[in-house]
Amino acid sequence: MAANVVVPSDITLLEEKKCIGRRKLGLFEKLGLLGMAPMIHIHYSKIDKGDCRAVLSRKYDDDDNSEEAMIVKKRQESIRKQVVAHNFMWAGAGTMAGLTWWSFRRYNYQSRLVALPFIFYGGTFVGRAVGDIVTGRNAEFARDQFLASLPAKVYFNAAGA
Repeated sequence: MAANVVVPSDITLLEEKKCIGRRKLGLFEKLGLLGMAPMIHIHYSKIDKGDCRAVLSRKYDDDDNSEEAMIVKKRQESIRKQVVAHNFMWAGAGTMAGLTWWSFRRYNYQSRLVALPFIFYGGTFVGRAVGDIVTGRNAEFARDQFLASLPAKVYFNAAGA
């Protein structure tokens, strides 16, 4: 059995073609990338945080109005919204856990520890919803969110080449 070869995807090649330099990441983008968990790739079907960082650090020409440039700019903006909204997931989880800890202040620590993981997990969902609303990700077209979910690397397929 031959080994699988990982190659850049079509969208990554297009981004590299349209790139004119490097873009500095903002504070919330750095924090959002820091909060993302590492990913084990089995099929290379998702974009991981290293690839998100690579997409966000590319700079594109503002005067280029071609269809290809619009696609890579929309992808970068959608990934930026996704990364910034990720901060709110942790903020929601921390806030809900803190409020639970504070509201159980008159009880013993065992009752706090029983409730804390469930409320923390529920807070991640509340934080994601708030993050999507604040960053405008909920009003984004499905096409743009699909562009953001495309993987940066794929397995080489000789039949498709």
